[in-house]
Order: sequence, then C-alpha cells, then structure tokens
Amino acid sequence: VKTCYWISILGLSLLAQADYAPFFYDNGPYSSNGNLALFSLTEDTPVGTEIYALNGTDPEGQEVRYGLSFEPGAKEYFRVEPKSGNITLVEQLDREVTEKVTVFVMDANDERPVFKNLPSFLDVPENSECGSSIYKVLAVDRDTGSGGSITFYLQTNGQSSKFAIDRHSGVLRIKPGEMLDYERSTTHFITVVAKDGGGNYNGKEQVMSSSATLTINVIDTQDTPPSFVGTPYFGYVYEYIPTPYDMFLPYCDISPLSYAGTDGVFSINKTSGVISLLTYPIYLKREIFNMKVKASEVSPEGNLMDYGFTTVVIRVVDLNNHPPTFYGENGPQNMFEMTMYEHPPEGEIIRGLKITVNDSDQGSNAKFNLRLVGPGRMLRVVPQTVLNEAQVTILVEDSAAMDYEKFHFLTFKLLAVEMDTPERFSATADIVIHLLDTNDNAPKFSSVYYIARIPENSPGNSNVVSVTATDPDSGFWGEVKYSIYGSGADLFLIHSASGIIYTQPWASLDAEVKSKYNFYVKAEDAEGKYSLAEVFVTVLDLNDHPPEFNENFLEKTMIIGALVKIEAQDDDAEGPNNVIEYSIMKTDPENIFDINADTGEIKLKSYIKSMDIVQNITKQNDCTWSVVVQAQDRGSPSFSTTTVVKIDITEATQLRGPWASFFVQSRDKPLHILGMIAGVISLMVVVTVFISTIMFMRNKKSNRILPHRRIRRRNNPPVTFKFPNSGEKLLIQEPEVMVGVNCSNCNIASGHPLPPNHNMNVVTGHHWSPNHNVSMVSGRHWPPPPPPNAPALPPLLPGGRPGDRQWVVPTVLGTVAQIKPKRNRNRPVDSVNAALVSELKMRLDQRRLANCS
Repeated sequence: VKTCYWISILGLSLLAQADYAPFFYDNGPYSSNGNLALFSLTEDTPVGTEIYALNGTDPEGQEVRYGLSFEPGAKEYFRVEPKSGNITLVEQLDREVTEKVTVFVMDANDERPVFKNLPSFLDVPENSECGSSIYKVLAVDRDTGSGGSITFYLQTNGQSSKFAIDRHSGVLRIKPGEMLDYERSTTHFITVVAKDGGGNYNGKEQVMSSSATLTINVIDTQDTPPSFVGTPYFGYVYEYIPTPYDMFLPYCDISPLSYAGTDGVFSINKTSGVISLLTYPIYLKREIFNMKVKASEVSPEGNLMDYGFTTVVIRVVDLNNHPPTFYGENGPQNMFEMTMYEHPPEGEIIRGLKITVNDSDQGSNAKFNLRLVGPGRMLRVVPQTVLNEAQVTILVEDSAAMDYEKFHFLTFKLLAVEMDTPERFSATADIVIHLLDTNDNAPKFSSVYYIARIPENSPGNSNVVSVTATDPDSGFWGEVKYSIYGSGADLFLIHSASGIIYTQPWASLDAEVKSKYNFYVKAEDAEGKYSLAEVFVTVLDLNDHPPEFNENFLEKTMIIGALVKIEAQDDDAEGPNNVIEYSIMKTDPENIFDINADTGEIKLKSYIKSMDIVQNITKQNDCTWSVVVQAQDRGSPSFSTTTVVKIDITEATQLRGPWASFFVQSRDKPLHILGMIAGVISLMVVVTVFISTIMFMRNKKSNRILPHRRIRRRNNPPVTFKFPNSGEKLLIQEPEVMVGVNCSNCNIASGHPLPPNHNMNVVTGHHWSPNHNVSMVSGRHWPPPPPPNAPALPPLLPGGRPGDRQWVVPTVLGTVAQIKPKRNRNRPVDSVNAALVSELKMRLDQRRLANCS
C-alpha cells in the first residue's frame, strides 16, 4: 500500500515581500509524530486507533492544516484530523491481501544541501526596522526522510551578528534590538550553513552540510560628506599589457560621486572612478606611482557638493618573461671547455671556467637555483641560490674520482632553474673538462704470489715462471721494470722487461739439498713507484738415488716368535721416490720366511713355532739361513738393491715376566736397555730424596735435642747367595736384624706406632725421638752382638769372569750394594753397548749349543 499526504496551508504572510510555505518537522524514522517518513504499522492494529500525528509549522507563524491523499482507485485506510494532524486507522489492515504495491528504494544520506539563491548580494537600507525579514534562503536536498530535511544557521566565527535566521524556513531577519548603521559598517558578510537531518550511509550515521556567503550592503542616507572606504589603496599594473587599461576602482560611501585626478600616466573616470593606464608600462621609468583622487558628492540637480581626497599607490609589476641565461667572456654561451691535470686538490676552485648567470626579471621572478649534474660527486657549484645575477664558481669535491685512467674527459650539465614561479624557466650549459695524466699509480701484479715448479738437475738458464705487472698510467710512466731480491733469489735471474724468471747459468738444483725457495719480485715504474709479489719455487724431486743398505752382508739373530728388522735408506727428497718396498728374492730352503714389504720386518712362517720344526726343515746343525733381500723404491724409473741377511734361529730364553719380554724385544737395541736402567735409577733417587726430606722436616720439629745413643747389634750370620739354575732369578737371603734401645718410660715392640712426641733417629733411615730411652724388640732378647765381620765372597755366576762384579760388606740392614766401576767419561757409549751385546750373544750361543747337543 502506498500512502501519500498533502498539506493545505491557509492564511496570509505577515509581510508582502516574504510569504513562505509551511514545512513538516523531520523527527526521523520510528517517531510517532513528524512527516510520516518510514512509518510502519502491524496488520492487527484495531480500527479507530490513532497511529500517528503530523507535525509542521509556518515560517510566518500562520495556522497550518493537514490532509491525506491516496492513489486513484486505492482503498483509504487512514483519515487525518485537519487541525491537530492526528491520523486514525479507519479500515482493517490485511497484509496477505494481494495488492498492487510500489517498492521504494530506501534513500541513504549521500547528498549535500544545495543553495538555490546563494551566494548573493543584498542591499538593505540602514533605516530598516529591527526584527523585519530581509531575505529567504532557499536550499534543496535530494535525499528523503531526515536526510532530506534542511535546517539553517549562521556561522558567526566568534563575532556578534546583527542578523538571525529561522532554522526551518531559512528566513533571514534583523535581530530584535539591532539597527543597521552605514557609518559604522557599510557591508556585512554572512555565512549561511544548510545542514540536513542526518541519516545512514555505508553503515554509519552521516550528517552533511553546505555553506554560502550573503553580502549585505547597507544603503546610506546622504547626511555626511563622501569618504573613501578601505584606504589606503594599492593598485598594480603588469608590464606588456595593452593600453588604455582599466586597472583600479576606488570606493566611496556615497553615490552619486564625481571623481577627478590625473598625472599624465594614469587617469580616472569622473563617473565610475575607474583608473586607467595611458601608456605602456614597459616605458615607465618608475616602479611606484602615487595618484591623488578627489571624490565629490553630486546633488540631484547635478551640482558638486562635499568632497574627499585619497591617494592611490600604483606599482608596475614585473612579468616572468626572461629565463636565466649563462654568459661567458664574450656574451651568452652554453658550452664551456677547459683542460686540467687529474686529481686536483679537494676544495680547489677550477679557475679555467669563467661563467656568469643572469635573470633580467625582478623580485621572485629572478630567483633561481644552480645545480651541477655529472658523473659522481666530483664537482660542486656555488652559489646554489641566485637572485638576478651571480658569478658561477666550480669547486673540486672528490679528487680521487677525477682519474685519467677512468675518464679522459668529463662532461657536466650546469642547470639554472627558477624557484618560485609557475613557469619554472630554466637554462642549461655544458661543461667539458679534459684531464691530463699524472704518475698516480704504482705497478700492480696480477697476483700477490706466484707458485712455480722446476725439476731438479734442470740446466742453467731454464725458465721458472713469468710474472706480470701493469701500470695504468700512460706514456713512460706506465713502463714497468722487474727485479728480484731475497735470500732465496741467489740461484735465479729475471728479465727486467718481460718478467720471465729463469735459473742462473751455473745453478744446479738438487731437491735432496734444498727443495723450497722463496723470494720477492719487484715491479717499478720510471719514478720509483713499485709493488711487490712473492715467488715460491719448488724443486721437483727426480728418482736419482737407489735404496742402499748399511752393509752388503747382515747378520741377525731371530728368536722363534720374534721379528728381525732390516732397513735401507733412499736419499731422494720425497715420495714416492724415497718410499721403499722390501721383498725376499732367495732363501734356501724356501718357504720359511715372510717379510713386511713396508717395514722390512722378517719373521718365520706362522707354522714354525719351535726349534724342532726348524730342524725338520734343514739338516744343518747351526740353524743358520742366508736370505737375499731386495729393497726397491717406487719412483719412475724404479731402482733397487739387494743384500744378504744371515739369520741365526734360536728359541726364547727361560726368563719369564715382563723383564724377560723387554730384554728379548730390545736385544738389538742396547740403547733402550740403558734408558730403562737410567729411568729406574732416577726413580729410586727421587724416592730417596723425598723420604729424606720428610724425615728431616720431622726432626726439625722436635722440641728437644737428644744425646747420642749407641745402637747395639747382635752377631749376624753372613749373607748367603743362592745361585739358581740357568734361567732362574738370583736370590739373596738376609738374617733378621734386631735394633733395641732402653727406655725408662715405655716398652714398645717392633711394628707399633710411636706416640706423637716421639721422633725417630736411627741409622739407615729409621728415626727415633731423642728424648726417650726406648727398647724395641722383635719377640726375643739378644745379648750384645760382637763387631760385625765381612762375609765371604760369593762364588762366580755361570759364565762369569773374576773382576766383573765387586761386592761390599752388607750394612746393618743386610742390603747388598753394588759398587759400580768408575766409567771413563771419554769412552764412547758405543763400547758399552758393544759389551752388553757381546754378553747377550755369548749367553745365546751357550744356550743354543746346549739345545743342539
């Protein structure tokens, strides 16, 4: 159902010139009174219910009446009371009734109010009554509902106003109690704001408004002499404009007026007051002109009455009609060239360029920027901002970049661009600088080091390596000379121009003598600038030495289960030339020995584990084999040599334990045996010194000094030596020795600890406290012993010789000390080793003979 309404307005307006239509209040959707916009009703509303109240007003305050209209043929469901505007439901609603309906697209608040009669000018007599209507502002908003309703208000900007506007009708009135006064203010500027009722837009509440200005001119009565308004007056005239040219209009508060004033350059129209230019501004000799103007009031009869004077200041304004221009020594110029050496000092002025820049305009039209565009930031221009005219100065900013080796010439663009003008006139000049070379570079090698290899035994004058250095400077500055120096350069020469390094004519390179050489090569230009590189030469080893055995015939003794090692030497400097492989070339009988190809260790076949197996292989009684062993290097070509090794096979000795194993393994290394003996002796000395130091410190802490005590000893039987059978250890039997002292204070048996205040002072390392008379026994008492007697000498060991070993009388503790014969310091160590080896061989020979028999 589409419901429409119409409003009939009765009554007359208060003023004939301001009769305005009434309007509805827009109270928004879901309101129960207003303009019935977006009103909704349920179908079960009882008939006779007042469902809404129309609400409107008239700007002149006249009475309003209300009414409703429906589409032709549509059923009238509602009735309105004309005076109150109350709407009543008169027919039962039925939503399910099929009716022809009109679907409305709901409006969104997307339109601003638009003024129909603003901005505008309005003349109002100064004697208008307060509260009177002087104007009606008209505005429309194409939105519907609250978004289409408009309210008006005045924007005062914080100043009091003599005017007020009806917010609904837009009627502008003079405020009650306010009067217009031409003498105080001849013009009023009123900003009227039209604002809609707001509405939804894009999901948000939005209120839109527009503003416009109404200029109200107060009409004065002729009761005072004319006076100029808005003085002082300033006028402007631009150069290059046609003449005559109307340029300025003074304004007075009275009309009609008659104007007068001329100075031969400008004139004024006597009726309109328009000032005109009589000649072209370009020919004017001055920039500022002062023109005196007279305004006289004209009576209705045409007579001149009261008058007033004012002065108009007229300035000839320059037009931006001249671009910046570059000048050389002979006038305008856009190309400047010069020649200079590379790398000038930074901050230096380039004096070969004489450039001036000028703009013939005046003021801001003659203000422009200078800028230099080119490769990098080599140069800088000053000044950077110019007014009218300036001398252009070019300074060096990056000296290192001005390099002849990179740029033979440099091209720059000098730009002058106006700053604050809309035309942005500009000018361009090219600056070309030709660079001259200097010796600013040292020669540079292609590498910081060079590695060369040359075979040994190479003839003299053999090329080793070629070095290369370049100097980017031009002419003779770029010529490079080479030289070498250093401790390793004695055998080498270098060609000064080509950089080829070769050996001395007499040089003989031998890798076995020296295989590594290093020295420095120097590249120098004509003025002495140089750089260095290091050369490493490696002499390549050739296989020019065969392996060699110490002897051509070797004798070795092999114990079953042990190894026999042979060694050969190769004097070549490096592998594989000096790497030796060992092999057995011949043995009789065969298939009894194996040899390690890398170490030269010879051993019996794994199945030979006793002398019985050996004797089954051969019928020889001496169990000796001659083996031909070859030593061959791995060089190319390969060299080899052979030797005969006589191997005597025997069984292991009857000695047991780690010492026996050590002696067997070291039978061919007497120095190992001597080292072990020296280590044991050193350990014993260290232990003895440590124990003596501890005992000395304990004696030092004693609080009393005891008198000397005699130690009583018993008669000891002599020490007996028992010589075991061959292969067994030597046994020494000692008698038990008792040491005792009498002590009146205590009886302490042997093996019990002493009190803390007992310090031991006893011969052979035992310490007793000197302040106690102690008697120590070991289970039994002994009579005072007689003086000790030296025991008889022991019999010789099997195979021993008189004079080989000397024995001393045993001490109280029964220890046996061996007197070592004084060694001849001048005797070489080899004789001692030889003696030990001979003794060991002698023992082995005796054992072998015993086994063979």
